[in-house]
Amino acid sequence: MKHVAYFGDGEHSFALTDTMIRELEHKAGVGIGLFYQRVVAMQFFVTDLVETIRLGLIGAGTSPSDAQRLVDTYATDRPLAETVPLALDILIARWGGETTADEAQDDADV
Repeated sequence: MKHVAYFGDGEHSFALTDTMIRELEHKAGVGIGLFYQRVVAMQFFVTDLVETIRLGLIGAGTSPSDAQRLVDTYATDRPLAETVPLALDILIARWGGETTADEAQDDADV
């Protein structure tokens, strides 16, 4: 249930563990099913994307301070075309299992 992708300064792992999902639900004010639906349907808040990336980093072992630094630098005030695909890939990895950036692209090409 992990996603590996290039983000900001290099390749990073992302994982939405149960603990990180509970935090995401708390911050978003909705359950993970509705949260997933609103991101897929492009009905998200920018904070949804940033928090998915940040919590995914923490869930995969990045320290909270490093995760915050990474999203502040590489996910905030960036084009949505950069953050939406990564956030979706992180959610999809939790939904259906582990993916890499190449596998996610292969799935998108089908």
